Amino acid sequence: MCTIAIMGNGPIDHVPDLKPYKEHVDIWIGADRGALILIENEITTNYAIGDFDSIQTEQRELIMDKAIHFEAYPAEKNETDLELAIQKARNMNPEKIYFFGVTGGRLDHALINMQLLYNVVDRNIRGIIIDRWNQLELTKPGKHTVRKSVQYPYISFVPFSKHVKNLSLTGFYYPLTNYDISWGSTRCISNELMSQEGTFSFETGLLFIIKSCDSDSENMYV
Repeated sequence: MCTIAIMGNGPIDHVPDLKPYKEHVDIWIGADRGALILIENEITTNYAIGDFDSIQTEQRELIMDKAIHFEAYPAEKNETDLELAIQKARNMNPEKIYFFGVTGGRLDHALINMQLLYNVVDRNIRGIIIDRWNQLELTKPGKHTVRKSVQYPYISFVPFSKHVKNLSLTGFYYPLTNYDISWGSTRCISNELMSQEGTFSFETGLLFIIKSCDSDSENMYV
């Protein structure tokens, strides 16, 4: 199974260094201006998808020339460009999808982009949003392993569903055993691993795990 990366149209200063991901990603998809960001980073763009209403004519021509596959859609459509890119990625049955350039800027776009992870995990595909200061993943019930990251030392758990039942954390500075969390709870914000690895588990609901660093931390890949 392959690994896919989707580049969105978010602010460029939120995008992390992409070079370390090149060896891990099999297929790169650029959503709208995201295709231009990939090309500017000298990354082979397998698919460029969107209405391309946020770029100039010469930039569009550059994308058409450089992208292996170019798929243009009308500006007035029911889906966002990112959702179209996700549909393309899901049809290739990947094991994992990285998302870059989908946070920062407009809050409505950032919020719906996080919610779009449901369309990925519902197909049993791992979906991970990454920017310079955060990694975010939506998880299903079960037991999950989490590894320590120098770049993103703080770990928070935020319910996506209204309730998450019997959440347990092992190997964390603040452990937890069979605790129920709901919308609005701050109980599981800003934890840290005590060693290189820990686990979290829960029985019902959907849960965001968010790894973060302070905004002045130096960006690096771990």
